[in-house]
Amino acid sequence: MFLRPHRRAKDGKEHTYWSLVETVRTPDGPRQKTLCYLGELNSSAQARWVRTIEVFNDQGDAQQLKLFPSDVATPADDPQVARVLLNKVRLERTRQFGSCLLGWELWKRLELDRFFEQAVDHDEADVPWSRVAALLAINRLCAPGSELAIEQRWYPTTALDDLLKIEKGKINDTRLYRCLDRILPHKTKLERHLKERYGALFGAEFDVLLYDLTSTYVEGAAKNSMVRRGYSRDHRPDCEQLVIALIVNNEGFPFSYETFDGNRSDVSTMETILRMVERKYGKARRIWIFDRGIVSEENLAAIRKRGGQYLTGTPRSQMKQFEAELLKDDWTQVRPEVEVKRVPIPNGEETYILCRTAGRAEKEKAIRTRFSNSMEKALKGLAKAIVTGRLKDRHKMERRLGKIQARHPQVNDLYDLALRDTPEGVRLFWEMKEDRKNWRESREGAYLLRSNLQSESAEELWSKYMQLTEAESSFRALKSELSIRPLFHQLEPRVKAHVMVAFLGYALWVTLNHMLKRHPLVDAKTAVSVADTAQPPMSPLKAIALLSTLQSADIVLPTIDGREIRLRRITEPTQEQKFLLRQLGINLPEHLQFNRECSADSATA
Repeated sequence: MFLRPHRRAKDGKEHTYWSLVETVRTPDGPRQKTLCYLGELNSSAQARWVRTIEVFNDQGDAQQLKLFPSDVATPADDPQVARVLLNKVRLERTRQFGSCLLGWELWKRLELDRFFEQAVDHDEADVPWSRVAALLAINRLCAPGSELAIEQRWYPTTALDDLLKIEKGKINDTRLYRCLDRILPHKTKLERHLKERYGALFGAEFDVLLYDLTSTYVEGAAKNSMVRRGYSRDHRPDCEQLVIALIVNNEGFPFSYETFDGNRSDVSTMETILRMVERKYGKARRIWIFDRGIVSEENLAAIRKRGGQYLTGTPRSQMKQFEAELLKDDWTQVRPEVEVKRVPIPNGEETYILCRTAGRAEKEKAIRTRFSNSMEKALKGLAKAIVTGRLKDRHKMERRLGKIQARHPQVNDLYDLALRDTPEGVRLFWEMKEDRKNWRESREGAYLLRSNLQSESAEELWSKYMQLTEAESSFRALKSELSIRPLFHQLEPRVKAHVMVAFLGYALWVTLNHMLKRHPLVDAKTAVSVADTAQPPMSPLKAIALLSTLQSADIVLPTIDGREIRLRRITEPTQEQKFLLRQLGINLPEHLQFNRECSADSATA
């Protein structure tokens, strides 16, 4: 902040007018902002308008530093003027700032700061538990790690102590573990709160629910009954695991989640989920979309009993009854490579939708051809070994034939295989089953959907089912970007709380994802909106990586009298970072405040 003179010649005489100017940070860089115009000042008025700012020395005593006009040299003998040793100016305490600021702003947009303040900040603590919960969720969004890794490696390198107003040395793994214990009982209230915020921010609706399951494995010896061995979607059958059920809407906004024992089968979870949703949100005519792994007649009957509707995949074994429909040419093309056909059931409440995809058909044909060629090659090798007499024991022949069949289960049913006695001895005979081959070719690329939605066309039902990819993308985000796996906790409540923190991280992730979609970035070089081009919007992962290079640091200015002026500042954002911050509606603070343990802090930027 300083005084700026403005000179103007009038009636042959020069007049000097004064204004009070402050340097501020804007998205386009530092700018000088005029606070007020002081007019023409005589010498006494000018002396009265010499403003002061307050800083603190090492002992915490206040001092006054005078402001001087921009064109006036500072007096050399004024003790309140700081003279800096330029050759000793240094930079200290660099911290990750941009990604942490992004996480904190997303946390506040969802009003999770207010929610957790009301939920867990009843007791006085060195660090409010709501701030510790924010720290855990922001870590899960920006750089997922264990509680020990947060304390030792991640948190000391971030500016979260400035953003969350946490004193030095107050964050440790014990405090993080205790925070897990405190937030877990508020799971149901949290889900309701997020549902309301998604509706307020994005107009999200939850009439259509996508349901899917995944698993996460455990490292170490977990001491709880939920962790069991079961079907591992992570391809880690050597580890015990936990099953996680997630419900999202058709835009990917999370509705609820539940944890199950590691050996729980997919089909047995539906009834539990239906009761849980009714208990939390009441009865409603919801549309459930899920894949064929969860389908059973009992589950579908339970949905119908509650007045709900469903759209689900169907096991491929049921396609045999629609073989005639597959061979007909009355398909409706909904996309260049996708065809659908509605197959109503006479006097039935349900409708079946046959779908066929050209790309999927080519892939399945290539798989079948590869396995058929491999199996025929193995059969020819076995036949040659028998003919040349290298293999004479019939029992060994049968064992080798059995191994060949076991290695090719995808095409084993397409062949008739037999070891027969001939005048020349035992010989191997095989031939392709033409009817099985023709059936396999006709069903390649096809799949069957099942629904009790009667008023919608086959194209609309297929489009609805394709929304299930939102649930799959949610699991991809949880497993890759948010690193929900593996689990290191041993106690059951801590394992559940770990999943809850991952759920919070996903809440921040999906909020950022939709903000990027609804407010597309502007290319910093061409000033053209991404929405006007064929480029997809920036992903949350790329946005976090872009802002992670934005850092805060302390600029230390040693003076000739032995003092140090410490300025905590943020690095100047690049043009691309400025555009991203502007599109997300995030403003960088002009400067950061810190404790008075530092010697001084000038208010000029």
